[in-house]
Amino acid sequence: MSDTEKLMLNDRQDALGHFFYDYFTKKTGQDIIERNDGYIDTDMGATFYFGEYKNWATAERKAMKFARGRVLDIGCGAGRHSLYLQTKGLDVVGIDISPLAVEVCKLRGLRNTQVVPINQLSSSLGIFDTVLMLGNNFGLFGSFKGAKRLLKRIDKITSDNARVIAGSNDIYRTKDTAHLAYQESNRKRGRMSGQIRLRVRYEQYASPWFDYLMVSKDEMKNILDGTGWKVTKFIESSGSSYIAIIDKV
Repeated sequence: MSDTEKLMLNDRQDALGHFFYDYFTKKTGQDIIERNDGYIDTDMGATFYFGEYKNWATAERKAMKFARGRVLDIGCGAGRHSLYLQTKGLDVVGIDISPLAVEVCKLRGLRNTQVVPINQLSSSLGIFDTVLMLGNNFGLFGSFKGAKRLLKRIDKITSDNARVIAGSNDIYRTKDTAHLAYQESNRKRGRMSGQIRLRVRYEQYASPWFDYLMVSKDEMKNILDGTGWKVTKFIESSGSSYIAIIDKV
């Protein structure tokens, strides 16, 4: 099996996509997140992935004002951010690793959406002025080294004055003993505290295990150092979440 094939989800692995499709067609379903230490929790739910603009968190509505030019939505999910910006007249390309998520985006009216894993970003998609990584999708970088590598790849497919709009979650702002123990275990193994190994499950479907990186604001700045990108603004959200406006320098 080639590296490319390993990155593509088959139908039984497309847990999140099946959840999206079932909710879109039958208004039912709930996926769950399983961490590799056995911790299980419900995901953010359909109201998050399919919510209308008026019901979004204030931080997300503020973040939309920073989108400009041609937009790449990485991990577009059910397409709510892409669809909103499309209605505002922006040229938007939504990409996701989930074939069914991309199908749902098409059914919902997103004109340009493709199955493309983040590790396969290339100039074939064109050049972009804004890159969206909302819904905590800074986490798709996976690791410190992965973020450094992929930010350089994003640099190559963006214009000189491009920006990344990215959401993350400061995992240190918790008192949950299970989360604190997991963070400590990560540090002992030489991983970042918020480098979470997880998979998505829905009914009989389960995604492959993957790393998802949650970082504090200082950790994000450290990752960006030397990549040609810099945080120019943080937008506070509820709880421990936040959105960063990251500009090319």
